[in-house]
Amino acid sequence: MAFKEHSFSDRAQAGAEGKRALLERARAKAAALQEGAEERRAERLKIAAERDARAAAKEAARRAEDERLRLKREAAEAARLKAEAEAEAERQRKAAEEAELLAAIKAEEEARDRVLKAEQKAARDERYAARKAAKKARRKGTLRWDEYLK
Repeated sequence: MAFKEHSFSDRAQAGAEGKRALLERARAKAAALQEGAEERRAERLKIAAERDARAAAKEAARRAEDERLRLKREAAEAARLKAEAEAEAERQRKAAEEAELLAAIKAEEEARDRVLKAEQKAARDERYAARKAAKKARRKGTLRWDEYLK
């Protein structure tokens, strides 16, 4: 078998025939695809619209749930703050009662201490006066010996 050399025009013609065949196949395929294209496009648009509707519904549900949770958190926070305020008021009331009680106890102790000191001073003054009187009586000689022992 001998090798036949192809000329430029032969090669160009073969390339043009190949391109024409490819073009014919592509046109045939496009025509076949074109027949159902409108139906497929309409179906895709319908599916996209349904998807968008589902996404919008899902987003609305998410926003509603977020709002419900926010309101629930705010209500819980308000209840917590109210409970804290009530607890603080109770602590302050108890502290005031305790301070009042401590002040009353302290005043009572101070009064008791003043009475005790007054009694001690009176006893001390009485002993002092008795010593002075005894000393004076000894100097005058009016005190008897057994009275010294008292």
